[in-house]
Amino acid sequence: MTATPPVHALPAGATLHPLVLPERADAGPTPLIREYAEVRNLSILESTGRDDDALTAESLLPTLRSSRERTRLQWYVESEGRIVGCCALVILQDDGGRTAFVIVTLLREAQGKGIGRAAYEQVESFAHAQGVRKLVHIAEHHDDGSGLEMVPSPTGFGSVPADRAARFLSRNGYTLETVERGSRLLWHEDSVSRLEALAVSAADHASAYRIVQWMLPTPPEHVDGYAWLKSRMSTDVPEGDLGLPEETWDAARVAQEDERTAARGYHQLVTAAQHIETGELSAFNELAIGPDDAGVTHQYDTLVLSDHRGHRLGMLVKTAGLLAWHERYPNSPRVITYNSEQNRPMLSINEDIGFTAFAYEGAWKKELR
Repeated sequence: MTATPPVHALPAGATLHPLVLPERADAGPTPLIREYAEVRNLSILESTGRDDDALTAESLLPTLRSSRERTRLQWYVESEGRIVGCCALVILQDDGGRTAFVIVTLLREAQGKGIGRAAYEQVESFAHAQGVRKLVHIAEHHDDGSGLEMVPSPTGFGSVPADRAARFLSRNGYTLETVERGSRLLWHEDSVSRLEALAVSAADHASAYRIVQWMLPTPPEHVDGYAWLKSRMSTDVPEGDLGLPEETWDAARVAQEDERTAARGYHQLVTAAQHIETGELSAFNELAIGPDDAGVTHQYDTLVLSDHRGHRLGMLVKTAGLLAWHERYPNSPRVITYNSEQNRPMLSINEDIGFTAFAYEGAWKKELR
């Protein structure tokens, strides 16, 4: 059982409060949740210049609740009677709660006063008391043109500028482990014909496979295969030395995530390559969009099982998925996705399709003693 975090005093008269969620799972957002969502969205906009990851309070609330596999806790930083920062801790139960993702973000007006560091120390202390022994922080990094030094990834693939976020993490005991590239595909008049040509070429190399697709919820005949593919995402995708735990997926976990997606008001298409002879799902791709069908499309997981590589299945599922998606959601102007800089095969597929880089994220790790 996770203890309830207390309220803490922070520098400059600020305070750190646990975010209390509505007791009923079907309850709507409270005024506090709405303010928290607004500050979250504004902090993302201030730090990245984009609103691709903005969420309404209704879409955000289901993502704040814990599940069997992930314990989720949130705090807010209050100053002069209003929220100026958001903190979150996601404890992974696949390794018994020893690993957690952490985020501490402040509005620009509250930065430079020691508030962020003090809030982070409180969240870290709470995590350690709960048995967490490794923290992972994902941060987007930006070169402001002032000649910042670069922090190289120890994998040998990619680097990030030593910006404010990198300096903060380094000072607080984090080490950069790997770099991810954010890429986007902007739809234009030649996109469909380009995808169709790539899909035909990929299909020529994958004659032993067929494409199967479904919108969530996952149909019963594909639950087991999809669960296995999802579990391999935690083992087969390069992540440097982050050491994230292997995830166990079953029908219950798939159903739970399908329900969470629906509760957020999101729609998701899964495109899979099925081995014709055995019926095994061998590769998959996910595309999702929020309640606004003219909003940004998110390309989530894409994976080809190791035993089935070498047949251009990555290109096959991506092109088939994007073609079906654009027909279903023609008003979505762009698709965004994230891939490890180590994952050259997947980056090459994205580049051939027409994705271009727009951001770089660092995955940072801290071991708690």
